Amino acid sequence: MQFSHSDAIWQAFPELRAGALYAEGIDATAEVEEAVASFGAIARARLAEAQEGEFPEIQAWRRGFSRMGLKPTQYRCASEALLRRFRQEQTLPRLNPLVDLCNAISLAFAVPIAVFDTAKIAGNLEVRRATGQETYLTFGGESEHPEPDEVIFADGEGRAHARRWTNRQSGLSAVRETTGSVLIVAEALHAGAGEDIGRLVATLADALARHWPVLPKTAMLSPASPRFEFLG
Repeated sequence: MQFSHSDAIWQAFPELRAGALYAEGIDATAEVEEAVASFGAIARARLAEAQEGEFPEIQAWRRGFSRMGLKPTQYRCASEALLRRFRQEQTLPRLNPLVDLCNAISLAFAVPIAVFDTAKIAGNLEVRRATGQETYLTFGGESEHPEPDEVIFADGEGRAHARRWTNRQSGLSAVRETTGSVLIVAEALHAGAGEDIGRLVATLADALARHWPVLPKTAMLSPASPRFEFLG
C-alpha cells in the first residue's frame, strides 16, 4: 500500500513539499488536551500579529487554488478554514483525540493536514486529477462525483478521499472511535515549505509517540522520491 502524487501534480506544482506518516495502534482514549492547548497557543500568538490570510503558508495555497480554477475565498485549504474558525471562536470543537491533535498542529504550522483511516482505503492512494467518474462520500452521507480535472485523493477503486486537494476530506475514511491505523499527509506550497514540512512531520511523530504506543513511519516526498510505501 502506498501514497503518492501523480507526475502531473508535481509538474504543475513544482513548489509542492509533502510529508507523510503512518501509524498503527491508534485509539480514541488518549488524553491530548495539554498538547492541543500548547499548539493552539502558538497559533493564537501568531494570529495576534496578523490574520490568517496574511500568512505566507495560506497565501501560497490561495494562489494554488486560483491556479486550479477555484475561487480561494470560496474554497479554502483546510488549515485556513481551521485558523479562521479558531480566530473567530478562540477554540475548535473536540472530535477525536487524534483529529484534535492534528488540527492543533495544523493551526500551529498553518499547513493543511489530512488524516485517513487506512482500513477504508482500497489499494494505493494518489493525489491526482479526477476523471469525473470517481465517487466521494460527504460527511452527511451523500455521494458526489468530483469535477473532471479537480485535484483529489483517489484510491484504487476510484473513490475520492478528499476533494479540491486540501479543501475537504471524505466521510468515508474519516477517523472514528474504531480507527486503529492512519495515514497522515501534510502539504505546503510556500517558500521554505520543505523545512517547515520536515519540522511538522517530526513534531507529529513525536506527539503521536507521546500519546499512543506507536512507532510512526514517516517520509518526505519529492519528484525524485514521490512514493511512500507504508503497508504490506
